[in-house]
Amino acid sequence: MILNPWLSLTPVVVVSSVSLRRRPYSVFRALSSTTTCRRLRSIPFPSLRCSCLNSKPTTELEEKEEEQQEGFSVLASEIPWEDNNVWSTFALYMFCLHIPLSFGGLSILARFLHHPLLHPQTQVLSLVLLQMLELLVTLFLLRITAKPQYKSIDFLKGNNNYSTQGRNWVVGSALGLGTLVCFIFLTSLVADQLFASQDVHNSELNKIIESGEVSRLGCFALYCFVAPLLEEIVYRRFLLTSLASTMEWRKALVISSVVFAASHFSGEDFVQLFGIGCVLGGCYSWSGNLASSVVVHSLYNALTLLLALPS
Repeated sequence: MILNPWLSLTPVVVVSSVSLRRRPYSVFRALSSTTTCRRLRSIPFPSLRCSCLNSKPTTELEEKEEEQQEGFSVLASEIPWEDNNVWSTFALYMFCLHIPLSFGGLSILARFLHHPLLHPQTQVLSLVLLQMLELLVTLFLLRITAKPQYKSIDFLKGNNNYSTQGRNWVVGSALGLGTLVCFIFLTSLVADQLFASQDVHNSELNKIIESGEVSRLGCFALYCFVAPLLEEIVYRRFLLTSLASTMEWRKALVISSVVFAASHFSGEDFVQLFGIGCVLGGCYSWSGNLASSVVVHSLYNALTLLLALPS
């Protein structure tokens, strides 16, 4: 904010006769115009500044210095949540929402319906409802645990104190998706060389996709809309932003990516999940907009589902 000056005064310097007699003339002659202008230039009111030098205002110079010092990440240092409550809030989400709903929800539903095995169509539709419930309760949890002054939280914006001029989230999404596809391709080649290919890995997903059109639509709704939005809000908007406000953003990116990979409880996919978390976190850190990582996450899942469709 720029405050317009209300007064236009000329500075008056009062010098006593005693001080004039005590100071020799050489002292006053030694004060160059450059030194005087530099002192007057620091006065906050433009009408009181020295106009003998055609230099840019201090505010513009400071803005340029900040832009030069600004690095890769534009995440905010001020977050809506207390620093000492980040891990307790995440533990509450993990053990009270994520594990019971994402990993135990279908088992509870099967017991309630008295069916040991659910139909694939019932499974995918139930997972969509469970993930939507987890998303809504998670948003409520993050709102009630926020600071009192944050009555409304913009979950898509993670840069409150830096300018993102010249950083388009669409460009960040395109670069992130290309990087992610190359990473998955290279790691898959290495895995095929080191380990035998396992076709049973996605047998359950293939069975659900092949069960009918409703199941396909449910899979796309789950893996391309609900799940990416939920995971990006939790692991990028909440966890990564909170950690980056108290430490270097690279350390925060590594820690949040490790937690993201571990939360899937898949040891054989841990390396790829960690790399995916780093790419998604990098997109979000560079653009400051959660839409960048959500789009990359959704498009990557959509590409995986398209490859799994029967030919």
